[in-house]
Amino acid sequence: MNLYKNDPRVVLTLDAGGTNLVFSAMKGCERVGEAFHLPTEAHDLEKCLSNIVEGMRHISSQTDIPPVAISFAFPGPADYRNGIIGDLPNFPSFRGGVALGPYLSRKFGLPVFINNDGNLFAYGEAMYGSLPDINRRLEEAGSSKRFHNLIGVTLGTGFGAGVVVDGTLLRGDNDCGGDIWCFRNKYSPSLIVEESVSIRAVKRYYAEKSGDDRDLTPYDIFKIAEGHAEGDRKAAIYSFECLGHAAGDALAAMLTVVDGLIVIGGGIAGARKYFMPALLSELRSELSMVDGRHFPRLQMSVCDLNDENAFAGFAEGAETLLRIPGTDESVVYDSCKRSGILISDYNTSRIISAGAYIYALNHLDK
Repeated sequence: MNLYKNDPRVVLTLDAGGTNLVFSAMKGCERVGEAFHLPTEAHDLEKCLSNIVEGMRHISSQTDIPPVAISFAFPGPADYRNGIIGDLPNFPSFRGGVALGPYLSRKFGLPVFINNDGNLFAYGEAMYGSLPDINRRLEEAGSSKRFHNLIGVTLGTGFGAGVVVDGTLLRGDNDCGGDIWCFRNKYSPSLIVEESVSIRAVKRYYAEKSGDDRDLTPYDIFKIAEGHAEGDRKAAIYSFECLGHAAGDALAAMLTVVDGLIVIGGGIAGARKYFMPALLSELRSELSMVDGRHFPRLQMSVCDLNDENAFAGFAEGAETLLRIPGTDESVVYDSCKRSGILISDYNTSRIISAGAYIYALNHLDK
């Protein structure tokens, strides 16, 4: 899976936010030199494009060999295949659409690949990060089980996600593949799930439960939950539990379709001790039939892969040897259907950059 870990080619990347643009060069799935920052100038298209070009030129000048491509994450809605960015709430100057990919391709004479950050997070985790790590650990444990599919989730400003199936990023026919943010909300079916799984959701749940009208960040609320800051500790824990239940409900639906591992990143992931039990309870819950029979919500069991004690059982599964009828030969049969969920050990921004790098080289090598 780490085919590009030692690749000498250089790809230029960009982390585009409503306030700042952060440029980097990637080689061998690692950043080369220091990142370069410029203001986004989101209200002025000419200034915004000028800064993007300036940033790309600056980091290109810092590399010892010429870049072979530009590949980065940019917010949607967008026609990512054709490099066209649509109407962005925090990029007013992009209203009506901007052909950003073709513009940069003509400026630099390079192929340009644009995706959203949820997709590139998932792709980076699948091709470079957690998925190959888990498969390596399974091999070291003597297990025959291997995973090929991954759901990557980022918990932060929104509820981002991407899906990789057998090494291929699920983009979809409308560049909507893997989008989980607009799933139905467990608590309020008329709302999207992102209203319960985001920074604003944690802040709202805490304020409603505690009556505290301070403008707190999720990290402030986490410190309250830890007992390290003044506030309503029960309300703080409750706010992360609500996020966990809502995220778990949506992920159960996605996991039913994708059938792979779930990897979580993003700023809120650091509060795992407060949201993960609720999330797992949703994945491990039951549904019933009209006749009263109950079934597990998922066909597979779900293991918390951050729990070292649980990994041994996850790796072992239920392997037995089955004799092939009419022969003296046997095959391994593992009757345990299972999946796993984990908080990524990788920095989210860096794994997105690795995803952008590998995505570009994969397409250049086809």
